[in-house]
Amino acid sequence: FLVEGSGKNECEVACFIKAPATALENLKCKIVNDISSLVVDDSEELVSNVIGIECSDDDKTIPFPINIAIPFTSCFRGNYREIVVKVTDVNFQSNYLTPISLEGYQGNHKETFAEVKIYQLGVFSVLSCLKKQTFTVPKVGLSQKLSVDSRISFYYPPETFSSPAPMQLKVQPIEPSLVSTLKARHDMYHSVVSASALVYVQHPSAQPFNSSVTITLPCPPNPEKKREDETEHARAIRATVKRVATAYHPRAVSASLRKNGENLSDTLKLLGHRNKEEGWKVFDDVIIQNARNGLVSFELNEHLESFVVIRFSFLLENTYLLLFARALEEAVCSTMANVILYRKRENPYKIVVLLSASKELTCELQNLHEEGYFGPPEPTQQFPLREGEQIHFRFRGNIFASENGKDFGKVYRLIFHSQRKPRLKLQIKEVDEFGNHSSPHYKGTAVFYKITREMITKKWEQPLPYGEYQHQSPLCKLALTLPKHEKFINRPQSTRRISSDSSEALWDNLLYWLAEELAEDNTSLLALRLPVRRSVLQLVRLKCPDNLTHQIYELLCCWKKTLPRSADKQQLLSRYLRKSGRSDLSEELCFKWQNKVFT
Repeated sequence: FLVEGSGKNECEVACFIKAPATALENLKCKIVNDISSLVVDDSEELVSNVIGIECSDDDKTIPFPINIAIPFTSCFRGNYREIVVKVTDVNFQSNYLTPISLEGYQGNHKETFAEVKIYQLGVFSVLSCLKKQTFTVPKVGLSQKLSVDSRISFYYPPETFSSPAPMQLKVQPIEPSLVSTLKARHDMYHSVVSASALVYVQHPSAQPFNSSVTITLPCPPNPEKKREDETEHARAIRATVKRVATAYHPRAVSASLRKNGENLSDTLKLLGHRNKEEGWKVFDDVIIQNARNGLVSFELNEHLESFVVIRFSFLLENTYLLLFARALEEAVCSTMANVILYRKRENPYKIVVLLSASKELTCELQNLHEEGYFGPPEPTQQFPLREGEQIHFRFRGNIFASENGKDFGKVYRLIFHSQRKPRLKLQIKEVDEFGNHSSPHYKGTAVFYKITREMITKKWEQPLPYGEYQHQSPLCKLALTLPKHEKFINRPQSTRRISSDSSEALWDNLLYWLAEELAEDNTSLLALRLPVRRSVLQLVRLKCPDNLTHQIYELLCCWKKTLPRSADKQQLLSRYLRKSGRSDLSEELCFKWQNKVFT
C-alpha cells in the first residue's frame, strides 16, 4: 500500500494497491484534490480523495490487472444511488468501474474502501452516482419494474422493437421540499402541485418504436384534494343518516360538490427532451391518466432521453412549464451552501474558512465551537453550488492572510463537494500597523467569487489566478476586524519614564479582583456606567466573547488608561460602583486601597 504525506507532519492513507512487488516499486501515488472539479459531472458526488497513480519508470511494464482500494466516506446514499470508481486518463476520457468489494478493513486499517480491478493507470476517484439499471427488451415484449423504485414500471408490448433492444435507466427523485422552494422563489410556479421523479433513459440501438410503451410512475396528488375527498366521504356518511333533510335541498348540495370538484381538479403534463441539444418540450398530445395511490400512467410512442410529469392545480402556460422543468433540473444538481469564516477564540489571528451545505450549517457551527472557533463574522447568506464548483477568495483592506505564515496576499480556493467538508486554516495580520488610526481595531474584508465548472480550464495543473476578478461581481463579502497591539517603544535609558508610585503596578490585581466580584452577579458592561466609548465596549466583547470576568477586567483597564496620572482612580471607581448599586464593593475597594490589600 502507498501512504501519502499531507504536509502537516501526518500520514494519510491514499490507497492500497495489490500487485507484484516488482510492480509496486515502480508505482507512484499522490493525492491531487486540486483537480477534483475536473472529475465530477452533474448528479455525481465525490466521496473520496482524488488519487493520481503513475509509473515512475516509463521503461517498466506494469503486469495488469492489479487491484486498488481507495478509502471513502459516504452519507445520504439511499436506494437511488450507488458507489462507483471513476478512472480518468490524461485526455480526460473517463470509465466507471463497479467495486468488487466495499469492505471496512485493509490489513490493520479499519475504514470503508472501494476496491476495483484496474487495467490502466490514471486519476481515480470514488463517486456516489445515480444507480443505473440495464435490461434488454426482447421481441416478445417486456414488463419491467425498476429496482430503485418498484412503483416505476415500463410495459413494452410484443414487437415493440424489431430486434432485442438494450435499455439503460436512471431515476433522480424529486423531493416535495424542492418543489416548494421553487414555488416560494417564483410566484409564476404557484399552481404547481408536485412533480414525478426525473427519469433518464438511454436507448443505444436507437430502434424506432413499433408500438406505444406504457409507463407508470408516482406523481404525488394534491394534498388539498385528498383532504377534500376525505371531507366528501364524511359528508356522504352524514347524508345517509340525514337522508330526509338532504332531500329538501338536492340542488344546493350537488352544486356545492360540483363547484369544489372543479376548483380542485388537477392537470397533468408530460415534459421531456429527445436530446439535450433540442431542449425541454411539453407533450400536449400525451394523455396522462390518474391511477390509485398517487400513480399516473401514459403511453409513449417515441424515445425520450429524459422526462418528468408535472401536476398543477390550475392552467399554466407551456412557457412557464418549460421554465419550471429547466429550474427543476438545475435545482436537483445544486446544493444550497454557506461560507463560514470563524476565528480561534484564544488567538484571533488564526481563522478557518469552509464551505458547508446549508442543511448541515447548525451541526457544522457546533463542531467549530467545539474546536475553539467562533464568530463574528456570521456565516454568509446561502447560495446554490453545483458539485465541483469553486469559491475563490482574497482579503482586501487592512487585513491579509497566509497559509504558511510567510506568503501573504494570495488568492485562496475552496472546491465544493456536498459530501466532503472543504476548509482552509489561515493566519491573518494587518497590512499597515498604523492604518485605521481612528478605529480601535484593524479592518478588512474577505471577498468571495464563484467559479463555475464551465469557467475551469481542462488542465491537470490548476494554478490560482492573481488577477482582481474584474470580469465578475463578488458572490459575497465578510467583514473582518483585528484588535490593535499595544505598542512598546524602546527608549534610551536617559529618556525612560520611571514611575515613583509603586502602587501603580499593583492596580491590575485590584481590577481583576473587582472583575471577578462583578462577574459573579452577571453584571453587564453597561451597568458599570463607566465613561467609555461604545466602540470600546464592542472591542472588549470581541476580544473576550465568552468570559464575562475578562470582559469586565479589560473594560476597567481601558477606562484606567484614559485617566490622567494625577487622577484619584480609587475615588472615581468607588463613585461609579455606588451609581451602579454596588455600595458594598465601593466600601470594600476603599478598605483594600487604604490598607494596600491587592489580592
